[in-house]
Amino acid sequence: MKLDRLLAITMALLNQKRISAAELSERFEVSLRTVYRDMETISQAGIPIVSFPGADGGYEIMAGYRIEKQLLSLDDFSSICAALRGYRAMTDNEDIEGLIEKIGALNPGSPSNTERSSMEISYTVSSRDKEKIRLLNAAIRDLRLVAFEYIDRNGAETSRLIEPHGIFLKGYSWYMFGYCRTRLDARVFKLSRMIKLDTRLESFVQRPITLKDMERQFTDKVSFTAFETKLRFDPSVKTRVRDEFPIEDISAPPEGPIDVTGRYPTLASAVRHVLSFGACVQAVAPPELVSEVTRQIEAMAELYRRADEKEPTSRF
Repeated sequence: MKLDRLLAITMALLNQKRISAAELSERFEVSLRTVYRDMETISQAGIPIVSFPGADGGYEIMAGYRIEKQLLSLDDFSSICAALRGYRAMTDNEDIEGLIEKIGALNPGSPSNTERSSMEISYTVSSRDKEKIRLLNAAIRDLRLVAFEYIDRNGAETSRLIEPHGIFLKGYSWYMFGYCRTRLDARVFKLSRMIKLDTRLESFVQRPITLKDMERQFTDKVSFTAFETKLRFDPSVKTRVRDEFPIEDISAPPEGPIDVTGRYPTLASAVRHVLSFGACVQAVAPPELVSEVTRQIEAMAELYRRADEKEPTSRF
């Protein structure tokens, strides 16, 4: 497994002056191409790797650089193990257990240091998304193209062919990012909207795309505070209001309605959020928000009126 191998390579580099790519390839039973990718990953993690050409060449960690286990406290090790246990629960990968034991062995001061933690991490994932994560992880590791049908937020369905680069969790939802050969650009896809996933395709050469690049691209295109609203909530939803809005935007008197300044990237996103509160919120401003929320409510009421006219409500 990749995490296990990266840790083992790092420890080998710390304990040996220089190691050739061929030696690493033979020791870990992987291709030279995989070794090159691993060395790049370790370098990106902040460990300065130096390569030397020639017959006596190979890789070594920059002179003077050392990872001292004393730099990590018991709580540091426990937090790392907590994160790994969460990852293990998400992927059902039993190999993570061995990695947790190796991490614990780096600081043997406490026999239970892998279990002692003030923080536990749970990566909530449905059984359907868990299977997608398993398939996509394998495709990312093996540099295999993936194909699927994708349904966007408006219900439009398109066929996509993607060079997968990574998976991440954001706002309780799982996403995959990579290069879309259909749109000829880097894209992000929500796992729950992906259907008919096929990972048994040809390989590809990885492009220099990172999650930071995707975040930068997304934030450059979208202003999360472009559409400002005034909302009035019933006190019965006070807890949810405090969960979903910054405290500085909430005016909550001891009694009576709660006034909130809500900021959204678009009118559509504001309407969806307001409607999710049902009769416990009133849109006060701007006028276009009030008008659109009213229109949506009237459309829903008409839908149910028509249903009542066509067929009597079943009684249980």
